[in-house]
Formats: sequence, C-alpha cells, structure tokens
Amino acid sequence: MKRLIKITKNIKIALAGNPNVGKSTLFNTITGTRQHVGNWPGKTVGKKTGHLNYKNHLIEIVDLPGTYSLTAFSEEELVARNFIVNEDPELVVQLIDAANIERNLYLTTQLIELGASVILVFNFINYARKKGVQVNTEKISQLLDVPVLQIEANKKKEIGKLLDCVILTHNKKKSKNQINYGREIEDHIDEIEQLIKRIHLPKIYKKRWVALKLLEHDDEVMRLIKKENNFDLVFKKIHKIRMHLESIFGEDINTIISKARYAYIDGLTKETIIVDNTKRTSFSDKIDSIVTHKIIGIPIFLIMMLCMFIISFKLSEPFMGLFEWVFSIIKKNAILYLNSINAPMWVISFSSEAVIGGVGSVLVFTPQIFMLFFVIAALEDSGYMARVAFIMDRFMHKIGLHGKACIPMILGFGCNVPAIMCTRSLDSKKDRILTILLNPFMSCSARLPVYILFTSAFFPGKQGIVIFGIYVLGIIVAIMSSLLFNRTIFKGLSSPLVMEIPPYRVPTLISLLIHMWERGKSFILKAGTTIFAIVIIIWLLANLPLGVEYASKQSFVGKAGQIIAPLFKPLGFGTWQATVSLIFGLAAKEVIISTFGTVYQVQEANITSVLQNVFTPLSAISFMVFVLLYFPCISTVAVIKKETGSWKWALFSIIYTTVVAWIMSFIVYQGGLILGIS
Repeated sequence: MKRLIKITKNIKIALAGNPNVGKSTLFNTITGTRQHVGNWPGKTVGKKTGHLNYKNHLIEIVDLPGTYSLTAFSEEELVARNFIVNEDPELVVQLIDAANIERNLYLTTQLIELGASVILVFNFINYARKKGVQVNTEKISQLLDVPVLQIEANKKKEIGKLLDCVILTHNKKKSKNQINYGREIEDHIDEIEQLIKRIHLPKIYKKRWVALKLLEHDDEVMRLIKKENNFDLVFKKIHKIRMHLESIFGEDINTIISKARYAYIDGLTKETIIVDNTKRTSFSDKIDSIVTHKIIGIPIFLIMMLCMFIISFKLSEPFMGLFEWVFSIIKKNAILYLNSINAPMWVISFSSEAVIGGVGSVLVFTPQIFMLFFVIAALEDSGYMARVAFIMDRFMHKIGLHGKACIPMILGFGCNVPAIMCTRSLDSKKDRILTILLNPFMSCSARLPVYILFTSAFFPGKQGIVIFGIYVLGIIVAIMSSLLFNRTIFKGLSSPLVMEIPPYRVPTLISLLIHMWERGKSFILKAGTTIFAIVIIIWLLANLPLGVEYASKQSFVGKAGQIIAPLFKPLGFGTWQATVSLIFGLAAKEVIISTFGTVYQVQEANITSVLQNVFTPLSAISFMVFVLLYFPCISTVAVIKKETGSWKWALFSIIYTTVVAWIMSFIVYQGGLILGIS
C-alpha cells in the first residue's frame, strides 16, 4: 500500500502593528526559536521571519517594523508598506492594543485602503477591562468586514485560535470596506482613478489607493509613476485638484484626509466600544506616579541600573567559574595531545596561546554578558525602559539633546552601531549628528568584559558598584560634551519628545530568552570571527621577527608598544603590554582581554594574578576609564561616517573621544595620587 502524502499549503503572514502593542511577544510566542533575525534588503531596519507547521500548513510569519501609519515618511513605514504591496502576503495580522483602540485603528484604515487581507487581533484585553474599556469585537468585525479576535499575546494556549482563523480566512476575498471621504473628495478620487488608467501600473496596485496616495502627494507613489509617458499631464491635473480642495476646506490635503480617517474611526468606536470613566486609577498608574516622578524618577532609574549590574554578576558567578574550568581543561588536554604527536612548537603555541588563550579569555565572560542582556530584556519587555525615555526627556532637553535621543543613548549600552543607526528617527540633522557624537560615551557591552576582568582582580565583592560608577561616568561625560557642543559647534534648541507610555506587562520567559540569545550570539560570533582574526595577528606580531622569544620586547608587537607606552605613563599604565592591548582594542574592545592573554601567555584565570602585579587599584580604574572613553571601535567609526555622510565627523569622533579619555584618566590617576590613593 502506498503511503498517503498530505500536501502542505504555504501561507505567508505579515505581522503588523503600532509600537508597544505586544507584537514581538506574539511573534516570539508563535515561532519560539524557529525564527531568523536580519535586516531588510538595503535597509538597517530589523527584520524577523519565523516558520511553523500547523494543521498541514507551512506558515511563514514576517514581523514588520512597528509603525503608526503607512504614509512612508519614515523608513519603518516604507518597509512595512512595500512588503505588503510588493510581496503580497496572503494575510496581514494587525495586533491592536485594546486599551488604545482609536490610535491603532488609524493603521487599520490604511491597511484596508492598501487592499490587504486583514485579521485584527486585540491584545491586552484584560488590561483594557481593568481600565474600564469594553470592546464589541463582533460588531467591529461586521462594520469593517474583517475577522476580529481577542487574545493575550503571551499565552501559548490562545495562539491556536489565531492560527485556525488564519487557515480559515487566508483564501477568502478581501474586505470591500472603504472610508468615504465625502462627496467632494470622493468625486476627485474617481477623477484621478480615471486619469491613471492612462498609466500602466502593476496589477498589485489598487487604483483607488494609488489615486489617494497621489492626492496626498506620496513621494514613493509619485516616483513610481514618474517613469510613465503621461505623468506630466496627470501631475498637473492632480496639482489643480489639490489646490481646489485646499481652498475649499482651508487646510492642506493631508490634514483633510487624516481628519476624515479619524472621523470614520470615531464613528466606529462609538458604536463598538464602551468606556467606564468611573474606574479607579489602575495599579499601573499608581506605579507610574512614582517611577516617572519628576524628582525621584531619575534616582529610581539609577538604582535600577545598579541593581541590574549587581544581579547580573551575582547570578552569573557560578557559570563563569564553570567556563574557566572548562577552558583550563581544554588547554591542558590540547597541549598534552599535541605533545604526544610531536607537533611543532609553533603549532602548540598557536593552539594554546592564540586560539584557546586568546578567544577563550573572552568567551569566559559569556555567562555575565548573557545574564546582563536577560535583565535588560526584562526591563524593556516590562515597559520600564519606555518610561526611562520619558523621565530623562526633560533633563536631556535642558542639556541640548533632543528628547528622542534618549532611545539611541539607551541602545548604546548594548551596542553603539545600531544605536547610531537609530538616530535616523531624529528629524533635525543637527540633532542627529550631536546624538551620534555623544553615543560612543555610552558604555557598550563590548567594554563590559574588560570591566569584569579588572573589577574581579581589584574590587572583589564590589564589581557591580564599580562598574555602575563607570557607566555613570560615561553618561556624565556625554552630558558635559553636549553642553560644550551646544555652545560651540551646534547652537539652537531641540524640539521636545512626544511619545506614548505602554502598559506594564509581565515578560514571558521564552521572549526574554530569545532577546537574550539574539544579542548574546553577536558577542559569541564576534569572538569566533573578528576577535579570532585579531588574535592571530597579535600572535604573529608576537612571534616576529623569526627567532625572538614569544611576546617579548624584541617582537614587533613589543616594539610598537614600547614606542607608544610613554604616552600612558602619566595615566598609571605605561607598560607596553597595556599599550598593545589598547591598540588592538580599536578593532573590538573585547580584544583587549585577548591581547592580555596572548602577550602574557596566560588564560583569563591567570590574567587576574598577572594584572595584580602590573596595576594598582588606582591605575586599574584609570585604565577602565580610558577604555570607556577612547577611540570607538572600527565598526562604530564606519557607521558614524555612513550616517553623517562625511569622514569629517568620523575623524572628529576619533580625536575627540581619545583626547577626552586621556584627560579623564589623567585626572583620575593624578588626582588619586594627590589624595593619597594608591
């Protein structure tokens, strides 16, 4: 008997929604670890895709960037819209915050106008009920002519009904619902539709939507039809229509259309939503009255940061000890094996010093790095980090920074590269460049292994407090630099921040683990690629010219260190080994530890004892301050050039940060000596 093979149908879903509606939580709940993270082609906007088999269907889910509309003013909006139009997914699942329905439905109206097949998924239903919001989803489904569901995105058991709905509706006709903009505007939309019949458009474009976008003077749609022969005639006619409508309504056409959409949404919500205004202040509001307080909000944030570091280090200590033991065993057995087969000395040296000693000395910090990312993910998913941006806004505005700059600054604690890319959300070129120049002072995770190594050697039991102080110093230097730049290079006020505060949520474990892995794996990949390559270069330079003792003063690396080392003597760490570590740290700050491991021919566990003979607690702090502030890594310099469009600002960043680092380390070390601190 032949085995029956069931045919699996493919369904492509686009997951859309405003920021902070639980979209990432839903995506993680559905896909789990079956997801791929990258960038959209030609874009720096993050892209997530996931796959799963469900009831004989292969479902592909594409997590679109969070966006409030599809007007294509921002890169996120353009990416979301282009995917829906050009990739033509079978379904667009829009997640809606049930406590903020009107704002979310604005995106819904645009998805329907775009011609997408939509499923609306209302999230945070329980939270909305506590706020006194009752949603009649059946009525909304009837009025919009789209399927509507209620779920809690963090509950796995509720995902089944969403996937069932996807399978049932993916091959059904799209909603015929559309907004009526009033007789005057509708007549002109029909007129434009007749005009564009003269232009050859791809079948995927809905003519009414194109007409509406031309009326709104959408840049992307204008660029699309500019290639056609009859464009000039169409453009002139549309321009007359725009002027005519604006003269009648007394407002620009985009405002007119937006008001019409909101009027439609207002009518829809009045029929489908009941709000009980007698509900008492929620527990979330009571918490916010404390954590976002204009006086105690910032101290609470600083305490949270301190607790974050202390918790991360305490929880990761057992795992770090395990990693040290594993690498010591690996190195010991590798040497024994290579000796047993009479391997050449250079092979033994390369394997033990470069590969195991160099890369291993960085990977041993993996538990602490991952634990820190786990705690940061918990703060982000809970909704607290959005509140950090809110409470810091007023202070940042006073020092000349745009309110939105708080977000890339916070991201800088993870990695300066995506943080600098994030400055694209700032409208002013002055605000973007200022934020870019200050971002390298935010201590990225690449510097963290250096802090961990030195605090473990000189400040056991107080690592969290010392590292917290280092992070705060970076913030202080950024503040001082902002004040300086606003009085010299950049002048003028920045516009204030306008943002929403999401509700507090209990993060799911799977979501936290996925976020931790996404960020932590880049650390591992860097150790396996960039750091490994640099370690090989260091090892070669430490063995050349031929015949010299490994990593001695006579080697190339030793001679280079000796030439530059005098510059660092006033800072308390004028050894050639420390100098070489800083030089190679230009490529990636984690390499500083690998360099120590290579030039001293020891592993991480033994680096500690070596450093205690070379540094004092005071010079150790001076060294950490220099690592915090000096020359951004090569990747950061490259992205500064790309985002500012000029090598001028990249070179300025290199020079300014290194000069500031030298001055601050000098003050720390020489000031400590004056105060009698050794």
